[in-house]
Amino acid sequence: QVQLVESGGGLVQAGGSLRLSCAASGRTFVTLNMGWFRQAPGEEREFVAAISRIAGLTSYADSVKGRFTVSRGNAKNTVYLQMDSLKPEDTAVYYCAADVTRALSTRSSDYEYWGQGTQVTVSS
Repeated sequence: QVQLVESGGGLVQAGGSLRLSCAASGRTFVTLNMGWFRQAPGEEREFVAAISRIAGLTSYADSVKGRFTVSRGNAKNTVYLQMDSLKPEDTAVYYCAADVTRALSTRSSDYEYWGQGTQVTVSS
């Protein structure tokens, strides 16, 4: 079992920045591919970013490319999502997810473990 706990969400004005963190426990962190997803009210959950086990590979949704950066601190068992130049359309609950079995994926169905989510609200 893997436990994931997100933190760092909040309210920010458009153009501002936030950094989300996700602390993992229950399994050796370097064996996990880590992903970030988000879900706005009335919308499907969508892929945001992902980072591979040994941090060699990253992947981003087109909507966040150039504004968001995913990274991991393996010594701290934590994955981060640095969000800059935030827009009102980035408003959503952001979820951290872990995948133990596959290559880096952008599909939510490929991730076995999920955090509880953290709210990000961007005001215009």
